[in-house]
Amino acid sequence: MITLTPRAAQQVRTMHAELNAPAKRLRVLVESGGCSGFQYGMSFDDPKADDAHFESEGVPLVIDPTSLAYMQGSHIDFDDGLHGKGFEIRNPNAQSTCGCGKSFS
Repeated sequence: MITLTPRAAQQVRTMHAELNAPAKRLRVLVESGGCSGFQYGMSFDDPKADDAHFESEGVPLVIDPTSLAYMQGSHIDFDDGLHGKGFEIRNPNAQSTCGCGKSFS
């Protein structure tokens, strides 16, 4: 399962409303790249047949099986404070992360 904090959920709802595409879901994914080997990604997308479906804080999420294997149990927060604005992923499966917090191994 992937969970959102209340702050992250509010930010996703705001972004989704601006998109004006109610059928799209928040897709959380892992892809090759970044300074540590893998990087996180998020987008609004149509669900696919093999996606896992979750709901957290009232926000529907989808994730492909490969990404789920890397991200199972992760928590997504949103920080709009002095350290910069953006989503932060706390992944219990990551053995190391880079300084930017966007990639892991």
